[in-house]
Amino acid sequence: MPVAEDLTAPTRERTLNPLLDGLGRSARAHEHRLLSAARPALPYLNWLGMLARPIMKVPGLGWITSDPLTARAVLNDPDHFTLLSEGGVGHLWAQILGDWVYDLFDGPGHYDLRTRSRELFTERTSATFVEHAWGGRLDSARTAFEAGEPIDLADLSRILVGQMVVTLLGLPVEASRGDAAYREIFETGEELASIALGTTADTVLPPEKIATARAIVERLTGHIDAVFATASGDTIIGRCRDLGLSITETKGLSTLLMVAGTETAASAMARMAALLYDSGEQHRLIENPKLRENAVREALRVTSPAPLIGRSVLADLEIGGRTLRAGERIMVLTWTANNLAGEYRVDRPYIPQNRQLWFGAGRHLCLGGPLARAELDAVLGMLVGDGRPFRIVSRRYGRKVLIPAYASLVVQKA
Repeated sequence: MPVAEDLTAPTRERTLNPLLDGLGRSARAHEHRLLSAARPALPYLNWLGMLARPIMKVPGLGWITSDPLTARAVLNDPDHFTLLSEGGVGHLWAQILGDWVYDLFDGPGHYDLRTRSRELFTERTSATFVEHAWGGRLDSARTAFEAGEPIDLADLSRILVGQMVVTLLGLPVEASRGDAAYREIFETGEELASIALGTTADTVLPPEKIATARAIVERLTGHIDAVFATASGDTIIGRCRDLGLSITETKGLSTLLMVAGTETAASAMARMAALLYDSGEQHRLIENPKLRENAVREALRVTSPAPLIGRSVLADLEIGGRTLRAGERIMVLTWTANNLAGEYRVDRPYIPQNRQLWFGAGRHLCLGGPLARAELDAVLGMLVGDGRPFRIVSRRYGRKVLIPAYASLVVQKA
C-alpha cells in the first residue's frame, strides 16, 4: 500500500502534460500523479490529445479528438456514430445485460426511454434524494469536521455514494452494519465498473468477464422483481414504475446508475476538495459564497471523472477536415477537451463550448447530472460552509482503477 505524501516537501517535478501547468505547482503535481496511478498510459493519452485538435488518427486506437466543438458534433450525431458497435460502451453492456440493450441504448427505443425517464433526476428531486439519503450521516461528519476532527474524505465519499445507491435502489442492507454496509455496496459498484478496464482498444469481453459481471448485476438488481409493484416512489424503482418503465428497463437503468454514479461521484468529491486546497481557491470561495455553483461546475470540468467517451462510426463522413469510415472508432478525450480551458478557478465564467461535456452530450447526456451536482454541493457545504478554510493532512492515490480517484484524502479544519 502506498504511503502518504509528505505535503511539507516542495514539489519540483515536471509533468508530461502542459495542460496541468496552469494549475500551479502543487495542484499540477497531484493531478498528474493521480492520473498516472490510476492508469499509467492516461497522462500520455491526454498529452497526445493536445495534438488532436480537431481530430487525428492513432494506430491501435482509432480516431481521437480533444476539440470541444468536434466532440459535441460527434456526440450529437446519431446518424453517423453509435455506442452500440465495437468501441462503444453500449456494445460492452449488451454482452452483459442482453440483446435488449440494442433496442434501448440507442435509436428510437433509447429516445422513448429517455423521454419517459427524464424526470427521474431534476434539480428539485436530486436535492431531495441527497437530503433523504445523506442527511444524518453528512450532518454527523460536518459536526466532527467543524469541531477539528480529521476526516478521510475519500472514504466518506465512498460511504455516502453507497448510501445513495441503497436509497435509490431500495437495496436491503443490515442497518446494524452502518458504514461497512455502504462501503460494501460501493465496492460492488466499483467491481462492476472495473469490468471495463482494458477495453480502451477493444470492447469485446472474454466469457469469464461476462459471467463475473452478470453475477454482480444479479446481486444488485435481483431484488427488483419482488419489490417492483410495491416500491416507494422515493426510490428509483418506484419512480421508474410510476413513469411507465418495465422491470427490464428499470433493471437496466439501475445497473447504469451503479456504473456511472459510484466511482465518478466519489472521485469528483475528493478531487474537488484537493483542487480547492491545492489551488488556494477555497479562500476566494469563502470570501464569496455566491460562487458555490461555479465551484461545483469547475470541479466537474477540471476533474472530468470519466476522461474518455468512445463511439463507433456508422457511416462515412467528413469531420474536422478528415474522412472517417464506417466501422472505425473514435474516442472523445473529455478530460483534455475540458482542461484546455485552463486551471481551476471558482470565478471562471461559463464556457459555452464546454457546457456539461464532462457528462457527455446529446441523447446520451448523463441522466444523473443534476444528482452529481447536488452531491458535490452538499460535500462543498461541509468543507467550507462555516466560512473557515481546511487543509489536507495526507493523501494516497488510487492505483490501477478505472476512474482516477484518491484512495485516501484526509482533511481537517485549518
